[in-house]
Amino acid sequence: FNNPKEQKVMSYTLTTSLKQPIEQAIETLKATCINHKLGIVSDIDVQATIKNKLDEEISPYRILGACNPGMAKKIIEAAPEAGALLPCTIVAREKDGETIFHFMAPNTVLGLENNAVVAEVAKEATSHLQAVIEELDTF
Repeated sequence: FNNPKEQKVMSYTLTTSLKQPIEQAIETLKATCINHKLGIVSDIDVQATIKNKLDEEISPYRILGACNPGMAKKIIEAAPEAGALLPCTIVAREKDGETIFHFMAPNTVLGLENNAVVAEVAKEATSHLQAVIEELDTF
């Protein structure tokens, strides 16, 4: 996108970027998530997996899972199968020395489950993720 600090909302993601290499940007993301009651509970290095399994090179690309245990518990209790939609996924990819983050849009993804409690948690999760993005945009 034209403005690296531009936040765009697509059908299933919220996007922002940092002018930091991916390792540094992910550390910034982790610290920022903690400030907004989220933790990173998983980290898949897709670049390394593709190199290891296919012996092919791609740009740095990671898939992170963000979670707030209280929100996850509410979703699982309200609709156990909705756990398949957890955690909130964040893609981190490096391009031209900056890291672009694509955050799962909880309202869209969790909206697949037709449940009032899940919808309320999705709204809360969206608020937390938007706060993370707003803070990242200050870097």
